[in-house]
Amino acid sequence: MDPEIEKVKEAINMKADAIMDLSSFGKTEEFRKKLIKVSDVMVGTVPIYDAVGFYDKELGDITPEEFLDVVRKHGKDGVDFVTIHAGINKESIKIFDRNKRRMNIVSRGGSLTYAWMKLRNEENPYYQYFDELLDICREYDITISLGDGMRPGFLEDGSDKSQIFETIILGELTKRAWKKDVQVMIEGPGHIQINDIAFNIKTIKKLTNNAPLYVLEPLVTDVAPGYDHITSAIGGAIAASLGADFLCYVTPAEHLRLPSIDDMKEGIIAVRIAAHAADIAKGVHNAINWDIEMGKARKVLDWNRQFELAINPQKAISYRKASSPLCEDSCTMCGKMCSIRNMNRIMEGKPISILEDKDID
Repeated sequence: MDPEIEKVKEAINMKADAIMDLSSFGKTEEFRKKLIKVSDVMVGTVPIYDAVGFYDKELGDITPEEFLDVVRKHGKDGVDFVTIHAGINKESIKIFDRNKRRMNIVSRGGSLTYAWMKLRNEENPYYQYFDELLDICREYDITISLGDGMRPGFLEDGSDKSQIFETIILGELTKRAWKKDVQVMIEGPGHIQINDIAFNIKTIKKLTNNAPLYVLEPLVTDVAPGYDHITSAIGGAIAASLGADFLCYVTPAEHLRLPSIDDMKEGIIAVRIAAHAADIAKGVHNAINWDIEMGKARKVLDWNRQFELAINPQKAISYRKASSPLCEDSCTMCGKMCSIRNMNRIMEGKPISILEDKDID
C-alpha cells in the first residue's frame, strides 16, 4: 500500500490532473480512503474491480444490488468519478458473439461484466438499473465515466461492430444521465491504427452527443511492449488534437507488469507531452507561449532558463551534466559548430573560431 501512495504523491508532483485507483484485491477500502485524503486532484475508481474483494465472493455470486452498493460505498468515501461498463448489455453481447475478434474483450471491467452476464444469464445490472445508478451518482456528486468495455485491444479489431454498437448505447445512456443532472464522460477507443484515429474520434463524439471524451491510449501499434508509453503518446496527441478531451496515461510496463514508480514517471511525461502538443494544435489559450519562451532561451543559449522551462527539468539537467562541452555556450552534439552559437556571433558582427580553443573577440 505504501509504495502505491508514494506513486500518488509523485504523480501529483508531476502535475497529473487525476488519479485512477484500479485496486482489485486486499484492503481496497483502506487504500481508497488514504488516497482520497492524500490527493488534491480528482480520484476515479472502477467499482466492479472492487466488488469481488469487497464482498469476498466469487463473481457469479454477486447480486445486482451489491454491484450498486459498491458504487454507493465509493461515493460515500468521496470518489469523484467512477468507470461503469453499462454499454455491455444483452444486445451488444449478441453483436459480439456473432462477430468474432482476434482478442475478444480486453477491458478488465468489460470482461468481468460479460462473464457475470453469461454465468447468470442476466442483464448487466449497471444497464438494467441505470436509473438507480444515476440516483446514487447524483446524491454523491459522482461523474460517470462510461467505460468502453468493447474497446479493441488489437489493431485488427479496431472500429469493429462491437465497438461501434457499444458507443451507440453509451450515447443513449449519456442523454439519460444528463436528464438526471449527472455528469458523464465517454471512454475510448483502445488499440487503433493511426489512419483510423480521426474516424474514431469523430464517430464517438457524434454518437455520444459530443460528451467529454476520455481517451484510453489509443495505442497505434501492437509490437512495442516496453515502449507502449510512446505508442500511446503518439495516438493520444493525434486523438486530442482532433477533439479528445482527457488523456489516460500508459506506462512502459503496459501489458507486462505492475508499473514501478519510474515506469509511472515515464508514462506521465509521455502523456503530458502528447497533451501539450495537442493543445498547441487546437489553439488552446497560451499553450504555444511555453514553447515560445523555450525558443527565446535556446536562441541566447540560456541553459538555466531552458531547464526551468523543460517538461522534465531533472532529466535535462542530468543529460547536460553527464557530457560537459568544451565551450559553455554549446553542447557536446555540435560543439563549436553549433549553429545557434555561430549565427549569434555572426549576426553580432563577431568572428567565429572553430579550430581555436578560445573565441577571438
